[in-house]
Amino acid sequence: MTAPELTGTGGHVPAVAMIDADGVVTGWSRSAEDLFGYADADIVNRTAAVLLQPEGAAERLGDLLSRVAGREQWTSLAEVRHLDGTPVTVHLRGARINPAPGRPRWLLWATPVAEAANSLLEPLVKRSPIGIGMFDRDLRYVWLNDTAARVPDFFPYRAVGSSVDDWPKDGIETLIAAARRLLADGVPVLDREIRRTTLDGREEHTFSISLFRLDGVDGEPVGVCSLAIDITHSRARQRLALLADASARIGTTLDVTKTAQEMAEFAVPALADYVTVDLAESVLPEGEPLQRLTATDVSIPVFRRAGAASIHPSFPESLWFQGEPVYVPPASPFTAVLSSGRSHFEPHLDTSAGTWLDLDPDRSKIIHDTRMHSLIIVPLRARGDVLGITVFVRTDNPAPFTEDDLTLAEQLAARAALSLDNARRYTREHNAALALQRSLLPRTLSGGDALAVAGRYLPSDVHNGVGGDWFDSILLPDGRIALVVGDVTGHGINAAATMGRLRTAVRTLAHMNLPPADLLTHLDHLVARMNEQDIANLLSPADMGATCLYVVYDPATRQFTLSAAGHPPPAVVTPGGEVSFPSVPVGTPIGLGFGSYEALTVDAAPGSVIALYTDGLVETRDADIDEGMARLSATLTDPALPLELLCSTVIDGMMGTRLAEDDVALLLARTL
Repeated sequence: MTAPELTGTGGHVPAVAMIDADGVVTGWSRSAEDLFGYADADIVNRTAAVLLQPEGAAERLGDLLSRVAGREQWTSLAEVRHLDGTPVTVHLRGARINPAPGRPRWLLWATPVAEAANSLLEPLVKRSPIGIGMFDRDLRYVWLNDTAARVPDFFPYRAVGSSVDDWPKDGIETLIAAARRLLADGVPVLDREIRRTTLDGREEHTFSISLFRLDGVDGEPVGVCSLAIDITHSRARQRLALLADASARIGTTLDVTKTAQEMAEFAVPALADYVTVDLAESVLPEGEPLQRLTATDVSIPVFRRAGAASIHPSFPESLWFQGEPVYVPPASPFTAVLSSGRSHFEPHLDTSAGTWLDLDPDRSKIIHDTRMHSLIIVPLRARGDVLGITVFVRTDNPAPFTEDDLTLAEQLAARAALSLDNARRYTREHNAALALQRSLLPRTLSGGDALAVAGRYLPSDVHNGVGGDWFDSILLPDGRIALVVGDVTGHGINAAATMGRLRTAVRTLAHMNLPPADLLTHLDHLVARMNEQDIANLLSPADMGATCLYVVYDPATRQFTLSAAGHPPPAVVTPGGEVSFPSVPVGTPIGLGFGSYEALTVDAAPGSVIALYTDGLVETRDADIDEGMARLSATLTDPALPLELLCSTVIDGMMGTRLAEDDVALLLARTL
């Protein structure tokens, strides 16, 4: 199960609710009451249409549910009605839960748009050089980024809460009219140039204004977004376009080497004729440690070449190629940039005698041979760390680098450094999460004298093998055996850590000999309390949620007692090979604190097999859970196979050659 990750700003808890397939509200949190005014008793078991604009609310709710019916999760802006009738524009996310085949429920998170913009969009737009503002349907400002808020001399009435109807009509009437038309027809207004003069009349700037409509997931408009770019200086406009292009082309993956190469290739020939990206060993840990390499008489190994690009296909400028150690003299601009964190700018490269090049004859020869004449070296700095350097050189282009070129190089390097640091941190987190995950999964499984047990875990290729699926078998003090399989939302270190906490909690509660339904109720309340504590530390409810199937086998009665929390039902196979999926009452996922759980008892003759699994085994983007369960049934028709072989048969039959889109956990048990 994969759910969206959403945290409130400043520790605020997102509003959480649940609706069923017909749009009826089945769960309502305290934070939802705080945001929308409805108490639990006022909204639960009523249609969610009461939260929408009265006109055509039922039809629009039906359209929304039909649009998202095939999705696992979705996100959108929406205008929701408060109990007092005022509109509340929210950032809305939904995650599908499958308590029963063909009857999905939707778990919803809602955050006021100003809070969502501050928390989710800040890295992209809050400090963007583009002024960005958001209006509601009445054309009142609901959010501005820093750039839009800093131009009062040209737009004195750009303030949150202000309405365009309150502004003086000083040349922007056509834009206001265009915004009203946009709400009606959805046709965006692109690159509309307007001239604005400061209040004192001393300065005039030209702005490019674009407007586009913000639609909810139901297709209805919820507001307008405006983009304002100061294009007074054409060179600035070109630079903005180049930087926007860089944001799309640098850092397309979480691969350090690929990101470095994207940086080098993007800057050639747009800025330089030859560019290299050299990284410190801490960023590229693969290969032989640099400190073990032998230094020369004048140079030491300091970096590894991670990326390079040239206007010349043969790379005549390069002494080293990708992956090779890069040697530099201790007294050189390369080491100076690394140690100081400041750029080296040499528009006219000094190759005369008495410079640092006297200590680097190999570089000196290449500089003369290729006619290098202008040099910029920029540190790759991210979050306070210098990750390496990037070098910009001009050879064939006769123009020396300018101060503007230096600024552009530093801006490109800043974007690349952030992407490189994200890749580095992701790799570290992935390795730590993978180690944690492997240590928390059971090393051996035991069913005592009553069950033969085998399990299999298949990591997700999409998320590089780090998730929160788990399985376990627990020998209870009275001779019964507990079987459990669970699926923590999300991936990464938080999911792996949460999985460990839940597995420990289940084991502790199991040894209290609680009935399965009571155990899940206690687990749900426990995790809900953990959520309340962790929200203050910016962990979302999604980070702590999970589905779980808990089964207890009693060899004295030869019965399985099953209880589920938002989890698919198990498959039960008779000794003759007949497969069924018991209709286990399905409660809400663990951690929401919405209610209690029920149990179902199933008889099991000797030689019967029960299969517990997570949804990654039976669900794909191209097939729903019903199709997956039908295919699972076909792989279980030979229950007499050794369980390890049967595990392999199931995994091979279900996965084939396709990559796993989500983690897969499978637990098989045969009655003896």
